[in-house]
Amino acid sequence: MKALVIYDSLYGNTEKVARALASGMREGGIDVECVRANTVDVGTLRAYDMIVIGGPTHSMGLSDTMKTFTKQLKEAAVKNKQAFAFDTKYDSRFAGSAGKKIEQRMKQNGMKVVVPHASAIVLGKEGPLKEGTEAQFKQIGTELARSALAS
Repeated sequence: MKALVIYDSLYGNTEKVARALASGMREGGIDVECVRANTVDVGTLRAYDMIVIGGPTHSMGLSDTMKTFTKQLKEAAVKNKQAFAFDTKYDSRFAGSAGKKIEQRMKQNGMKVVVPHASAIVLGKEGPLKEGTEAQFKQIGTELARSALAS
């Protein structure tokens, strides 16, 4: 199985989460690449069995980069691809969730969400991540691999 983890990151926190997910997926037996959203040609997505997308939560929703990227999913051959969404955000019920919006766009484009979206907590505008977050997302990556390989 081949997977692609796609992320947007302003201060490096979402990148750390993406790399932790990819590490867990790799340990779980998946061939995985990890790349920034603004470098992805959506035409290449057809080569992957699973697509993981994450970004920082901006103004209760998606960053401009992630808005642009997820709109391009319409043009990509992603129907029936296994999928997972994640985000980084403040620990507040008023923060919103980029992961939730990414997951909605995945479903709108016929992708099959393997595990519901997850949020990584940042402690300030520029971080750092809440202690233990990278280990948590590495474990989520391992669980994603297990779920994906079982289906």
